[in-house]
Amino acid sequence: MAKTDARQIDIGISDADREKIARELSKLLADTYTLYLTTHNFHWNVTGPMFNTLHAMFMTQYTELWNAVDPIAERIRALGHAAPGSYAEFGRLSSVDDAPAKTPKALDMVRVLVKGHEAVARTARGIFPLVESANDQPTADLLTQRLNVHEKTAWMLRSLLEEQD
Repeated sequence: MAKTDARQIDIGISDADREKIARELSKLLADTYTLYLTTHNFHWNVTGPMFNTLHAMFMTQYTELWNAVDPIAERIRALGHAAPGSYAEFGRLSSVDDAPAKTPKALDMVRVLVKGHEAVARTARGIFPLVESANDQPTADLLTQRLNVHEKTAWMLRSLLEEQD
């Protein structure tokens, strides 16, 4: 019986496509982690009349983001590549701006987070053509889940910014 190399990956996606998908997922991971850190920062530092509402909302959001980083990193690993895991790598890969150095006012925090969730949604959406052409349904499923969360969260945050009649 022929001996197989356990390091070889034969899942029906070419080596080149797995590498491209992993590279793009690394950007999604960096975006997600950066947004997680900003959201957690805002949870700690929010003040003002909306404190209770925003403190609780931000906790729900950063918890969801924290729970999202592992599946993204594990998909990168399943494709045979190392997941980035340093602030330096995340800073280089992320399209999401780092948290402002000076703590913003509560509604400015909301604006920053809307922008962040929209950026992550754009990153996720931009990966779809690649995963569709590679016939990579697990990554497509992951991207669909992430898009649903980020678009819904951005909508909920934007609703806090609407003027009252």
